[in-house]
Amino acid sequence: MEILPESEQFFALEFIKKLVLAWDPDFTKLTPSEREELEQATKEIENGETVSHDAINWD
Repeated sequence: MEILPESEQFFALEFIKKLVLAWDPDFTKLTPSEREELEQATKEIENGETVSHDAINWD
């Protein structure tokens, strides 16, 4: 995804979501704990509380 221009990343993500749902319609069902973790992660992303890949020492 990151190799695509930023203007095309959203389209690619939405396209992949549609492919996954067509392949497995139950894919989006979450357990209660998964739902809670997803909601927390979404809030962190919206608030900019993420770590960039460049800030991680991958060695």
